[in-house]
Amino acid sequence: MTLKVIPLSGFLGAGKTTTMVSAATALERVGARVAVITNDQGTDLVDTATAQRAVDQVDEVTGGCFCCRFEDLAALVDRLLAAGSADTVIVEAVGSCTDLQRTVVRPLRDIYGDRLEVAPLTTVVDPLRYRAFVRVWERGQESDVTYLFNHQIAEADIVGVSKTDLLPVEDVDAVVALVEQRYPKARVVPYSARSGDGLEDLVAAWDGAAGSEWDVDIDYDRYASAEAELAWLNATYTLQGESVDLTAWGRTVMQAIHDACRERDLLVGHVKVRATADEGEVKLSLVGEGPVLDESLETPVTSAHAVVNARVSCEPEAMDGILADAVALADTVAGDSSVAEAELASFKPGYPTPVHRVAARA
Repeated sequence: MTLKVIPLSGFLGAGKTTTMVSAATALERVGARVAVITNDQGTDLVDTATAQRAVDQVDEVTGGCFCCRFEDLAALVDRLLAAGSADTVIVEAVGSCTDLQRTVVRPLRDIYGDRLEVAPLTTVVDPLRYRAFVRVWERGQESDVTYLFNHQIAEADIVGVSKTDLLPVEDVDAVVALVEQRYPKARVVPYSARSGDGLEDLVAAWDGAAGSEWDVDIDYDRYASAEAELAWLNATYTLQGESVDLTAWGRTVMQAIHDACRERDLLVGHVKVRATADEGEVKLSLVGEGPVLDESLETPVTSAHAVVNARVSCEPEAMDGILADAVALADTVAGDSSVAEAELASFKPGYPTPVHRVAARA
């Protein structure tokens, strides 16, 4: 049996999870048996719960990126090979991870040989974020975060320009042209994972040759510094009340975080909230201009479980305070009391130390 591995990269909030779920669904419609593996520096992931609603076989690697937790990724690949329950697995790397050609793609190809078919590395790019970073590059003000963003795209075989449904066609074309000019070695595919427009082109591109054979130099000190600019927070809560408006709770949390970040001029990698009750679920996301309500619930509830994932350019203690204030306000608005299921504490990722690093073949 040969297992096809489709590696996804891309900055926080680029749309990797939506892409992964939509692509998995499209592949299953044509007969593929698809598994997905999510990845994060922490635990309690909104993305994993999102994937589980759409895909039967979902696993996760937590506590570090694929490159630093390669054995954990390999163990899940081994399990899929042994079970024979999937012929395709989409692996979604942490949004702050890069150097994947050397630390994940080539090691998988070398270790597993013909047991794996590793698809071209795809970096998912949010066109609005890309345009913002282009303006930074044009001013000659590249930060460590924009350096990391650039490297993620520079090493890609395929650049998926996502969220095309959010922009006029001429703006999408302009972004695609900018990406093609800056990264001429990559194939650029515009698409919307939500509407499905162009998604078949992305899926078809994964049948191409696997893995680039060029290396993109990277300064690991700058890579580590970029990751350390972001506070990573994963928090879980139990919500209770006589008649809790779960949608209002989620909206208030997200708007309060958005407002606090704008007031302090903080870069939001992403913020995600999922609140689950017997009556249904509420999901919101925040990347750029404001919170987006992905799923709502009109029925009042008496209890719910909520997960908040936040990646914001500030000190961990500041992120803790921003979230605590947001939740307190949301409790008042929604008519509930909330209890954190664990002590609230955000963190910064440690220095990236990959298990393997395989150079391009001459």
